[in-house]
Amino acid sequence: MSFDLSVIPNKNIVLAVTGGIAAYKSAILVRRLKDAGFNVRVVMTQGAQAFITPLTFQALSGNPVHTELLNPEAEAGMGHIELARWADLLLVAPASCNTLAKFAVGLADDLLSTLYLATKSPVWVAPAMNQQMWAAKATQRNLNTLVEDGVHVIMPDAGSQACGDVGLGRMPEPEDLARQVTQYFHKAQRAIAEKFGMLAGKHVVITAGPTREAIDPVRYISNHSTGKMGFSLAAACYAAGAKVTLIAGPVSLDTPNGVRRINVSSAVQMLDISMKMLDEGCDIFIATAAVADYRVAEVAEHKIKKAGDELNVSLIKNPDIVATIAQQQKRPFMVGFAAETRNLEEYAAGKLVAKKLDMIACNDVSRPDIGFASDENAMIVFFAEQYQMQKRDLEKASKQEIAQQLVEAIHDALHHEIEPV
Repeated sequence: MSFDLSVIPNKNIVLAVTGGIAAYKSAILVRRLKDAGFNVRVVMTQGAQAFITPLTFQALSGNPVHTELLNPEAEAGMGHIELARWADLLLVAPASCNTLAKFAVGLADDLLSTLYLATKSPVWVAPAMNQQMWAAKATQRNLNTLVEDGVHVIMPDAGSQACGDVGLGRMPEPEDLARQVTQYFHKAQRAIAEKFGMLAGKHVVITAGPTREAIDPVRYISNHSTGKMGFSLAAACYAAGAKVTLIAGPVSLDTPNGVRRINVSSAVQMLDISMKMLDEGCDIFIATAAVADYRVAEVAEHKIKKAGDELNVSLIKNPDIVATIAQQQKRPFMVGFAAETRNLEEYAAGKLVAKKLDMIACNDVSRPDIGFASDENAMIVFFAEQYQMQKRDLEKASKQEIAQQLVEAIHDALHHEIEPV
């Protein structure tokens, strides 16, 4: 896969314009960003509207201009949430002294300040103000706070100012700002290009979701697994250049693009398909499925009728799929998962050794924010001793982001194994 770094992908920029004479430069900035291929939406504060009209930005951007916090035409009437989700970058240019102060203390009294708090996207600010206001201790203190919070501050230029003073405080020229934004996305694109193909040529087999162990034709034993983590991993492995086979228990999820999906129900069926995948040539086996530990010894041929206060069902142990695959002579690189409710690291490290895995990722499913049904996760990754790699803490993020980090961990282990002495 090749990447044309001269072309910016379809990225969305929210340009926020605050009060100041430099607002006229923002009109040119919109044009330069559009010329570079960005989609641009403009947010204006009340102060900005005193210097330049929303109609100007609407004509230049081709999109309606956002000025009000509560917009009846926005999604659920909350324009800041809609914009926060849409933006790939929030660029505040010019950023007034007042806006910097609001951001620094977390004030949320207008559209821009609430958008700042609501977005997960990178935030850039291009301060523009009188040179003495720029030099003020309060302003510098606010800037230091923003930098600590992860905001990228574009330093102002020095020169003559509208007030007649000379010094730092001029907003950089629109062409320079557009160039910096373009370079930022080019750099991000290069990073993707470098990562793409990290699993190229590998056949990855992933188990995902729960299993269902039949009691009778209408009843079964199962668990709360949704399969989201496994499906996210399948998409991430395919994006990394791998051939991906997804062995899925009964879940209601769309098959990721480019992934071969094989549906199963029980643990025995999942193991049977997994063994067949070894015959096809499996390089990496990732066991995210929440496999039932036990199944019913004798499945009733017909629906069991209710009779009495108790029903006794005899259970027998299911095969351990990941341990069985790991014991094969031509074993793939083995990745296990541990969903625990206590003693997380202790149990995960024990499973890593007992099941002869190369890597294990564990998470605390007792947490309501990252449990089975959540769209987010947080994990700790352990590696087998021969890889001589430190454990990795994957902080809470979307399951798609966690999946990408797990792919990186697999790649690193595959390329850093040190043979035991």
